[in-house]
Amino acid sequence: MALWRLKKSRSRPAPITIVIVCFIGLSLLFFWNRHYHDISPSPGPSERPLPSQQQPPQHPNPKTHPVDLSDARAPFISWPLRRVCAETTYVPGLTFLCDSNSGGPGNIRNYILTCVRYALDAGATGLVLPTIRARSPADPANLFRERRPFAYMFDEAHFRASLTEACPRIAVYGALDDVPGARAKAAAASEGGRGSVVVDRIVERVTPKHFGGSRAGCDARDPHRYADRFGAAFREYLRSSAAERGWAPSNDVDNPRLVRLSWGVLWDWPVLRDGPEFAATFGGLLRIRSDVLDLADIIVGAMRALATATRGTETATGQAFLGIHLRTEADALAQWPSYDNQTKNYLREAASQGYQGRMAYLASGNETEAQKFGRDAMASLQLDVRSKYGLLEDRADELARLRELTWDQQALVDFVVLLNCDYFVGVSPSSFSINVALKRHLKEDGLYTRPWKVGGRGDGRSWLVGRYDRYWDDWLFMFDGMWP
Repeated sequence: MALWRLKKSRSRPAPITIVIVCFIGLSLLFFWNRHYHDISPSPGPSERPLPSQQQPPQHPNPKTHPVDLSDARAPFISWPLRRVCAETTYVPGLTFLCDSNSGGPGNIRNYILTCVRYALDAGATGLVLPTIRARSPADPANLFRERRPFAYMFDEAHFRASLTEACPRIAVYGALDDVPGARAKAAAASEGGRGSVVVDRIVERVTPKHFGGSRAGCDARDPHRYADRFGAAFREYLRSSAAERGWAPSNDVDNPRLVRLSWGVLWDWPVLRDGPEFAATFGGLLRIRSDVLDLADIIVGAMRALATATRGTETATGQAFLGIHLRTEADALAQWPSYDNQTKNYLREAASQGYQGRMAYLASGNETEAQKFGRDAMASLQLDVRSKYGLLEDRADELARLRELTWDQQALVDFVVLLNCDYFVGVSPSSFSINVALKRHLKEDGLYTRPWKVGGRGDGRSWLVGRYDRYWDDWLFMFDGMWP
């Protein structure tokens, strides 16, 4: 019996042994858990479930799967927009019209994008496919001649698919009359239903800067400093104004509130408000129409073939051809840099970048001054300047297609070619030049692109001549409101 008790006591672990075993077990559990989390990181903000509890598709790591966002054909990266749409407080029936645009491609593009961004914050569930205000063919300074469809400049299928992928609750209607309930509501408002039904009569015109807070003392061109407060303030306006007018609340797609933003809001939204990844990708909603891209590709190929055949260019890697935007057309404002100012600075920059004796592509809507610039560039730097017309002179079909395009459609061809040049010089405050420079600025850092340094020496890929002393008078606000 004593022996059994002795053996039993020997088989019981000593207290110190229990402590050691527990310590080793907990240590192994700690290190295994830490290793597991190192190889399986927790979801980032863009990967967390949406309010609908649906997990968004995984997007590729931009460091391991880089996308050249400066490319006019770049695929649309939807997750930054999807994240914004997931945070929106939607108002059923709220539908935006983004057709109060005008000007050249840079202005029209930025107006539509800014309008869509306001629509997202407001909680719109509908968007009428924007029409485009085209200028007069006989008078380029006349910006308000006629309406053209969205496809006049942009790829409609790409826009619809990209917006639907990121924001599935927003419907895109082909025309105002297609909005559910719009004709019935317009009929009820037309002399008790007895007058002619014109849906446009019930569209409300809105100026976004009137919502969110006071801007006392600011220039009217200042960006919207209360953009963070716009959505809530606008939804309160919808509620209170409906109550005042005796309307049913905006909570039904068949009871639409139709909103058209006022003209001139194109630079109002601070593009970096939603982060650099949103600013870098949002402009991808508006892809230039495919036939324009095809023509531009042919011109870029012809330009590169000429440039690389130029003696001395073969030793200058990455300097095949210079891109230039000469902004001296009839609609240029008098206070903008003159022909002489642009030419002097462009040629000086070309020389400093090593383009003496090489090739340049010139984008200009003023044929007389384009020819003059070519002569001045040759005399000063032996710089051989070419245009889209000259590069297609041996390709009759493509040249005919180019000449069939309107003035602004041809500007889109220039835009794409300039995205592909090896170094670009343009002028501030041309929205076209600024848009080219900011789009090119995305090439190196993509989603991580930092803001363009306004008034500096450029980014090594582009440089803009201009005055940078007065924020409003020199139109520097455009840099804060331009979507790349």
